[in-house]
Amino acid sequence: MKHQYVIVLFALIITSSMVSFTSYRATEREVNEDMSQALALALDEQQSDVISADTIQIFNRYLQIEALRGNALLAVDTRQGFCPRPHCSMATIFALSDQRLAMVLWMMTMLWGLFCLWKRRKQVPIICGYGGLVYSETDRRFFGLKGEQVKLTPMQQQLMEMFYMSPSHLLTKKEICDALWPKKEDASETLYTLIRRLKPIVEQHSNLKITSDRGRAYELKDS
Repeated sequence: MKHQYVIVLFALIITSSMVSFTSYRATEREVNEDMSQALALALDEQQSDVISADTIQIFNRYLQIEALRGNALLAVDTRQGFCPRPHCSMATIFALSDQRLAMVLWMMTMLWGLFCLWKRRKQVPIICGYGGLVYSETDRRFFGLKGEQVKLTPMQQQLMEMFYMSPSHLLTKKEICDALWPKKEDASETLYTLIRRLKPIVEQHSNLKITSDRGRAYELKDS
């Protein structure tokens, strides 16, 4: 699976989380302001800091957010003496917050995640093996006898792919030159140098050899 897909997935996750958290925090501030104001008005009306059943009724009556009535709590904060303090659960605040945009983004995240899984399953590596040398068409990489990646120059890579794509693993000089140097009139010396440098790499990592038919054709041969 390409890195771009993963980057988009993480971007969607982060964006969805931030939108959800931002909405939660905004609602939390509104809830705390409403509860604090309702408590202040309730204590002012009863002219006492003692919490009773009447305090709770008055407190609920002063709450502006209707959904808080019956869900907001009055607790005692012992850090500042026996001071009443309003409290509301995270679940209640989350339920009150507007999560519609966040839900849309989370839905998009889930769909993109499923797409990434489908894409990953679809990209099953196609592997060709010959003479101990393995070629992965998906990654466009060659691997040697011990599973190590064979490092090739772009031109060496292209030539090796041509050898592997050929059913007989045999290529004529003309086929190679036309594919690698289409604008060059005579690429004989360039081809000779390419083959000379490629031979030891192939022999080091596999049981293969590149043989020549008097310079007219080259064959990737299993020894």
